[in-house]
Amino acid sequence: MAEPEPFDAVILAGGAARRMGGGDKPGLDVGGSSLVERVASAAAGAGAAQVVVVGPPRERPAARYVREDPPGAGPVPALGAGLACVAQPRFALLAGDLPFLHAAHVDALRRAARQRTGAVLVDGQGRIQWLLGVWDTGAVRGALAAYEGRSLRGLLGPLEPALVAAEGKLARAALDCDTPEELARAREGGADGPGHGAPPRGRG
Repeated sequence: MAEPEPFDAVILAGGAARRMGGGDKPGLDVGGSSLVERVASAAAGAGAAQVVVVGPPRERPAARYVREDPPGAGPVPALGAGLACVAQPRFALLAGDLPFLHAAHVDALRRAARQRTGAVLVDGQGRIQWLLGVWDTGAVRGALAAYEGRSLRGLLGPLEPALVAAEGKLARAALDCDTPEELARAREGGADGPGHGAPPRGRG
């Protein structure tokens, strides 16, 4: 069976974090590393040629940092800003607040996307996680050029990605930190350190 195509990673890490009370949600610490560090580490560990973070520049993780115009314009402009940096035929689109994401989760999505325009994770409640998937770069660029809406579901849904259930080894991958209560559970839930991936590459 053929290996998945090379990929870059785009991490959206510039939201307003309203449910968290504002502030720098991707920079919050879980298990000794920030949330965005953990996500970048998982992407790099899965073999990302480049990690692009759409959000304010920070010392860590080492990545290429870009901003949507204007900052805070929403996930579709943020995706566009990150996608402009993608050089590989595939890219992972990831939220910046996934404390339990591992390289193996990203790799599973890459493999599910091999014969499709993309693959996304579906959580235990049946919700499609549009910020946890792997996509064909050209297909998303084409869709974005013709799209005038504001939602990732409206942009990516028509591409008919493979739907990957968050079960078994993937069960915790979709657990994010939108509220203080979810952050507290992540900190209490045994989130391991960022050693599940190699140091991210591509600072620029």
